[in-house]
Amino acid sequence: MNKVELKPGIYDVGAIDWNVRMFHGYTTNRGATYNAFLIIDEKITLIDAVKVGFTEELLNRIREIIDPAKIDYVISNHVEMDHSGALPGVMEVAKNATLVTSAPNGLKGLMAHYGKDYNYLPVKSGDTLSIGKRTLSFIGTPMLHWPDNMVTYCPEEKILFSNDAFGQHYATNKRFDDEVDLDKAMQEALKYYANIIQPYQLPMKKTLPLIEALDIDMIATSHGVIWRSHVKDIIDKYKEWSSGENEEKALVIYDSMWHSTEKMAFSIVEGLSRKGLTTHLFDLKETHISDIMSEVLKADYIIVGSPTLNHCMLPTVASFLCYLEGLTLKNKKAFAFGSYGWGGQSVPAVHAKLASLGYEMVLDPIKINYIPTHDQLREIEDKVAEL
Repeated sequence: MNKVELKPGIYDVGAIDWNVRMFHGYTTNRGATYNAFLIIDEKITLIDAVKVGFTEELLNRIREIIDPAKIDYVISNHVEMDHSGALPGVMEVAKNATLVTSAPNGLKGLMAHYGKDYNYLPVKSGDTLSIGKRTLSFIGTPMLHWPDNMVTYCPEEKILFSNDAFGQHYATNKRFDDEVDLDKAMQEALKYYANIIQPYQLPMKKTLPLIEALDIDMIATSHGVIWRSHVKDIIDKYKEWSSGENEEKALVIYDSMWHSTEKMAFSIVEGLSRKGLTTHLFDLKETHISDIMSEVLKADYIIVGSPTLNHCMLPTVASFLCYLEGLTLKNKKAFAFGSYGWGGQSVPAVHAKLASLGYEMVLDPIKINYIPTHDQLREIEDKVAEL
């Protein structure tokens, strides 16, 4: 990726990771970017870094603009290593730079990762830093999505350097929202929110009014495209996604060994269709759990099926439920279903797990021994349609 000028004297000098396909349990089907921003002013400032394997790319892009040894400030909005991995390499070159981070958690995190030898400047929410004709303001956003997180705002340029918020894992050589397919960008923004930001829905809701109070022309995210033509649209989407309000939509999510649980899933879909609900069916062998979560976010019904394998639910179903628990989604209706040969322990286990998430269990567990008959499938369909 070549350097890209966001506004006069402000550059994206980050890296594109075209080939990455997994981000700790989240499939990055369109790759990822690690965005870093260089501001040329009286004090040369670098906002964030990149993943460690892209350190030389970052430094070479900076060299196209200025000698990186002249950097005065390096601002670390977030300690996680896809943002901070290149910091040791940068600080080795920019030996006189001050490393700005949040107090106390950013300082604690950076020292734990990289040691105590840097000239640290801890800042708190509301602090400002003059770099010449521009001022940088810091807003603490703890738990979006680590305790150290903050965002940086430049009022003179009306740019919010938003860290993980409003990001997407989306590799493209086009850097702005109006240069790419907006539907794809929004799809990836939704997936990013559902899998990374959603567990911290309450901090996000508290932060959004602070962001809306700023005069913003551009949201420069740490991942994906930079928002300049659809700033209001992405903020409005975040308000919608963090509202906790559901759509009249149902998801049927299952795995099956010999198609019996699958047949039950199809009957449940038919029953939900008769009820008038928009319904999506996901086979966990075919669809990754992180892709399903984009639909789970706003769904009213979460219906999960598994046959019994060695007195347990199938591992794919267990993995889905474990992942779902971590996202702390509330306000759902649910029930469990599945076939079994003799023990039949999987369906009560799925039911118990869904109930433990605080979901309203709207049907008793539905179990069918071996292969469901036509009449049994019709009975399931009718029962679901009467919900």
